[in-house]
Amino acid sequence: MEERELNPIEMLLDENNDDNIILYDEDGNPTEFEQIAIIPNEAGVFVILSPVTEIEGVAEDEGMVFVIEEDDEGELFLTLVTDEEEIDAVFAEYDRLVEEDED
Repeated sequence: MEERELNPIEMLLDENNDDNIILYDEDGNPTEFEQIAIIPNEAGVFVILSPVTEIEGVAEDEGMVFVIEEDDEGELFLTLVTDEEEIDAVFAEYDRLVEEDED
């Protein structure tokens, strides 16, 4: 039986998967990302990804925050979060979870 290829969101939500994912911009250009964390909270399910390939305006050690959203047909997709307060809240929760895990 042939295995079907997982889409990026399926890869992110698979707790046994730690492979990098590839996302495509609006022009179809691919960018490879390392999975850092999935942070569910009352506002949604957020994903912290770190670009493996250079992205203008993003430092080499910087993570980017995406939210998993659903369209009218039930398809899941990622949207880049640009609201600074929302980004700060996601990283604060990430830091809290890392500290909790270290204890």
